[in-house]
Amino acid sequence: MRKKTGERKQQILQALAMMLEEPQGAKVTTAALAAKLGISEAALYRHFASKAQMFEGLIEFIESGIFGVINRICENEERGLAQVQNIARLLLGFAEKNPGMTRVMMGDALINENPRLQKRMNQFFDRVELTLRQAMRLAATQEPHLDEAAAVMRSNLLMNCLLGRMARFVKGGFAQPPTAGMQEQVNFILL
Repeated sequence: MRKKTGERKQQILQALAMMLEEPQGAKVTTAALAAKLGISEAALYRHFASKAQMFEGLIEFIESGIFGVINRICENEERGLAQVQNIARLLLGFAEKNPGMTRVMMGDALINENPRLQKRMNQFFDRVELTLRQAMRLAATQEPHLDEAAAVMRSNLLMNCLLGRMARFVKGGFAQPPTAGMQEQVNFILL
């Protein structure tokens, strides 16, 4: 029985993400991906016009998953500091559960790929930081010890901390979970 196109595309993206979870960080080729799936390279290209399009599929998954939850956090949580803490936990929790996707997020898997893919991930992090900044501005109206200028600086510092934790997770072969000791650092930056 043949798989439907949408199912096969999903299967290809899942296999690509799994291959990116290898701690050695070897470049994933379309030949290796096709071999893992037991199909020909031509079959891959029936579903995706290019390898870059496969990575775009992973990036879309990251964006929709993360921003879908971020939007719910911002809608349901009235306190700015709680929004920031929940977003930080979300981002690092996602990274920990999806090491292959984290390699994409940090650009490690995008080396030698189309530069627009890295640009798109940079835009993703810019949007996350903007959301953190908005939440910190809200917190500045709610917390007497915060002023708006400090809130903006703290959101930038927190974003750099989150990026550093994810980079260390990838560069360390996924040995140290990005959530380990995270809450203490987030509290130190925010409070």
